[in-house]
Amino acid sequence: MPLTATALPAEQASSQANDRGLIHVKSTHSVPNTAEQLVHVLEAKGMTVFTRINHAAGAQAVGQSLRPTEVVVFGNPKVGTPLMQCSPTAAIDLPQKALIWEDKQGQVWLSYNNPKYLAQRHQIENCGEVLAKIEQALSKFAQAATQP
Repeated sequence: MPLTATALPAEQASSQANDRGLIHVKSTHSVPNTAEQLVHVLEAKGMTVFTRINHAAGAQAVGQSLRPTEVVVFGNPKVGTPLMQCSPTAAIDLPQKALIWEDKQGQVWLSYNNPKYLAQRHQIENCGEVLAKIEQALSKFAQAATQP
């Protein structure tokens, strides 16, 4: 499924990028199941999963409520290092992160940074091959984690 740029909020997008540099992919699973699927796919592809953060559990621990919200932090130095060589400031956005969250209507989304946005943000030039590889990989990971 191709990803296209749009200014629609995540609640109205199915698998699209928006003007804030995020790509949102609608999930057919719950937040925990989507996160689990993503971790499984990442590990199967040789990626390192550094951590999984359950923000809803953190909110509950301090007596507050939050819809299901998790972040998976992952990466691979074989891909990230060349990106940082192109622009050292890219390191602030690495390793990669995927946000899995539930909107007000109960729909689950997997969101991640659009590599084109990161290229613009960090003025990355002459690194198109690496960015294309990252863009393709992130799209595949997101689709595998969110579809039945």
